[in-house]
Amino acid sequence: MAGNVVQEIIGARFRRIITNSPDGIPPWLATVAEGDEAGLYLPGDAPWVVHGHLATLIGGIRALLMQALHPGSLAGVAEHSRYEEDPLGRLAGTTRWLTITTFGSHAAIAKEAQRVNRMHDHVTGEYTTGQGEQRGYRAADPDLLLWVHAAFTDSFLSAHTLYANEPIPGGPDAYVGQWSKAVAPLGLAACPMTADELTACVANYWDSGSLVVTDRTRRVVQFIKKPPLSKTALAVYGGLFQAAAAALPQHFQDALELDTKPLSIIQPATRTFLRGMQAALGPSSPIEDAAIARLRRIGAID
Repeated sequence: MAGNVVQEIIGARFRRIITNSPDGIPPWLATVAEGDEAGLYLPGDAPWVVHGHLATLIGGIRALLMQALHPGSLAGVAEHSRYEEDPLGRLAGTTRWLTITTFGSHAAIAKEAQRVNRMHDHVTGEYTTGQGEQRGYRAADPDLLLWVHAAFTDSFLSAHTLYANEPIPGGPDAYVGQWSKAVAPLGLAACPMTADELTACVANYWDSGSLVVTDRTRRVVQFIKKPPLSKTALAVYGGLFQAAAAALPQHFQDALELDTKPLSIIQPATRTFLRGMQAALGPSSPIEDAAIARLRRIGAID
């Protein structure tokens, strides 16, 4: 009984941070539960398994660090979001899209994509490329959409591979190929379909000189490293940040001036921490439970 009470307290605090909700209940829980159809994924699919693991917390941080290397995506965040004033609000927005797209019905996914696309319509401006040229941008530009997608996909895959104990159904290729469906409603028609294609895509951005570190990059990285959280939350976050930084390729670490401990130390410590965190949260996930209940109700699964 006492253990259940502790789990509920820790789980509520954790979910309050992730969802930016006072009661810890994701505002999009009802959206996942509603509907009379399946979505893009079922419980045995690779994206469901990967995104249902706590390693996604690390993957999300790693993705933000990667995105900071592209001056176009960085300009969109710096000029059109309130990440400094309301970092938890921005985190909640990203979590909402990821969660609904992974666990929601087709109708819910379409509606969420419309919300994101409306936001993207207002994200425009100019940035200086790695070659020093001025270039106009829109959040919906295929080049920027592809980089953001590649950064997220590569980061979630890397974090799960390094820090999760649960195998990916079908392996990395299945995850990359299946998760590609998620960005079609956002307007990205072509993206990597295998792990090798994903690696080549990320390498192409680096080799082409599209990625660059500026003073703005450094400011954003410092903010990602130490966001305005409580002392307790920041102590936990610090470990997740170290794990995210260590999961980056060495040349990205060097470019971003990240001082990380060796992966040989970070990996076992992080796996142990995530197991403990999962034990504290308990085996049940409200979002997954709601999605499974919907799928059972409509007969999509037994």
